Amino acid sequence: MKKILTLVTMVTILMAPAAAQELNNFNRGRQQVKSPEINGDKVTFRLNANYATVVNLQGNWMENGSLPMQKGQNGVWEVTIDTPSPEIYTYNFVVDGVSVNDPQNYMVQRDGTRYLNMLMVPGERSENYFEANQRGTVTYRWYDSKILGINRRVTVYTPYGYETSGKKYPVLYLLHGAGGDEEAWTSMGRTAQILDNLIEKGLAQPMIVVMPNGNPGQQAAQPLGLPEKQIDRRDPAMADAYVKSLCTEIVPFIEKNFRVIAKPESRAIAGLSMGGGHTITATNLYPAMFDWICPLSAAGSSTADQITALKKAGVKLYFLACGTSDFLWDNSVTLDKTMTDCGLEHTFFKSDGGHVWANWRLYLNTFAQLLFK
Repeated sequence: MKKILTLVTMVTILMAPAAAQELNNFNRGRQQVKSPEINGDKVTFRLNANYATVVNLQGNWMENGSLPMQKGQNGVWEVTIDTPSPEIYTYNFVVDGVSVNDPQNYMVQRDGTRYLNMLMVPGERSENYFEANQRGTVTYRWYDSKILGINRRVTVYTPYGYETSGKKYPVLYLLHGAGGDEEAWTSMGRTAQILDNLIEKGLAQPMIVVMPNGNPGQQAAQPLGLPEKQIDRRDPAMADAYVKSLCTEIVPFIEKNFRVIAKPESRAIAGLSMGGGHTITATNLYPAMFDWICPLSAAGSSTADQITALKKAGVKLYFLACGTSDFLWDNSVTLDKTMTDCGLEHTFFKSDGGHVWANWRLYLNTFAQLLFK
């Protein structure tokens, strides 16, 4: 036995330098740089690329799209700019015409099939986008959809203490937009961080957040490499199939497998863009199912009869939100007028900017504080 332990110890000791040597070989001749580096009102981006002839910085906060970087000592390219206002931004480098991510920045988010670096600027607006001290749990669950004919994945956030509290919780069903999937709200929307912070500060009720995949032919997010089912949207049998699956399959699945309060006053639904349209459709079809309704930059509409049905059902909150320069602004204005004409009490939350995640994070951070109170 002693001989076996001695042999294992020797192998471990020998392997440690080998692993270090492998890292050494990987980084040999490369100067280690820090990027991005925020110093007060300035932020510096750097890229070690001695081989490059032209390097530009691209960021979603830039009006002109890109900025040239300057080559310095040891082949390190650099540019310093004014720090943008507090928010989360995405950026990348363009090296000799090829888009590349910042290898020094491990903070990335996935937008469809693109992985983009994140520039996180702290401040009042973004304070809830960073990690809280008390953190909930994000898990993935699979359910069978008879309506869509496939096994599908849903993302579920449970608040800090869920595993041991024994309590039942209200549920927010949070829907993504076109091009997104069941990871969009956790990756780009910072849902877990926002809820963690709000709950820890006592600004929001502890709640479960369910984030389904709104693409009816997808089993799960594309990085899993699962085949997609072709859905004939012209088939009358498939009309509103995803929304019907959400309300008659996903909601019962969650209420069976998680400790939830299975009542309309403890169900909320919200969504952005396409998901805002799904939110409107779901509440048009099932007006008594959700007492808290939040379409964001929504693609969709309701008739006067549908709004009247919601009023009759006793909706507790209708939170409509949109950016004033959003291409779907007119949709929200029309919906606001319909609700006003029908006498449905509601909130029309207006913000600057367009169809962007900076707005949708703001909306979540705002309406989550109003739910289940």
